[in-house]
Amino acid sequence: MLIYLNINRISRPILERFDICAEAAPVSFYELNQENAANEDSASIRSRVEMARKIQKKRFEGKKIRFNSRMGQSEIKQFCKLGREEQAFARQVYESRGISARGYHKVLKVARTIADLAGEENIQREHLAEAFGYRTLEEKLWG
Repeated sequence: MLIYLNINRISRPILERFDICAEAAPVSFYELNQENAANEDSASIRSRVEMARKIQKKRFEGKKIRFNSRMGQSEIKQFCKLGREEQAFARQVYESRGISARGYHKVLKVARTIADLAGEENIQREHLAEAFGYRTLEEKLWG
């Protein structure tokens, strides 16, 4: 069963509660038929996801949560610390795009997960950039 959703009818406060909202561009015929495409295979992706889940399991040992998406304010402060360069970048994007506090905390949690998938202990600028990129739908809808 297909469900078509008119995204314009979703209020901003509801959309802000989504962790990731990404658009998928259609795949061209040429891309489908490329033989030497540099795509990551499913086994590699699965391995990275399993590694990230182990990292999160260890991180939240003894706590009531198991995943980054469930972090509250105290866990965000503890596990999503940013370096000076990353903090300056996050501030610039936050202010220029008018992201809400809720939206910013979602970005930090997603950036933490992206860093985990990359096997990085610290959130880096590229992790933040990717996480902010997953919030562009709000901007398209409400400017």
